[in-house]
Amino acid sequence: MNDRTGNAVALNVDLATSRAARRRGLLGRDTLGASDGLLLTPCIAVHTLSMRFSIDVIFIDRDSRVVRVVRDLRPWRMTACFRAHAVIELAAGTAAATDIQVGDLLYLTPMPPPVKRAMPVTEPQSC
Repeated sequence: MNDRTGNAVALNVDLATSRAARRRGLLGRDTLGASDGLLLTPCIAVHTLSMRFSIDVIFIDRDSRVVRVVRDLRPWRMTACFRAHAVIELAAGTAAATDIQVGDLLYLTPMPPPVKRAMPVTEPQSC
């Protein structure tokens, strides 16, 4: 979620908190869905070597404030931000579509529980 806009940035966010998970990142995927993301923490640099698609890269500090936005990072590129503590990788175009700007506060929220539909109450019918 973006605190400034109140909009969801991604609905399905995978966490990469282990060294192996951060190293693997998005490698091996053919695409990243428009509502998907990957949070790598701790992380100050990412690469798109061997990737098949472009991504948006959002660098955030320890307070979850955006310190740098890299839009449309194409395959076989690298980027870094030494002030960052974590990185959010999103589908290319998501940063612009959700209006992410430097200084924004981004945070995770749990998915709301599914809405239970009330079963219609029917009265017994006589035969």
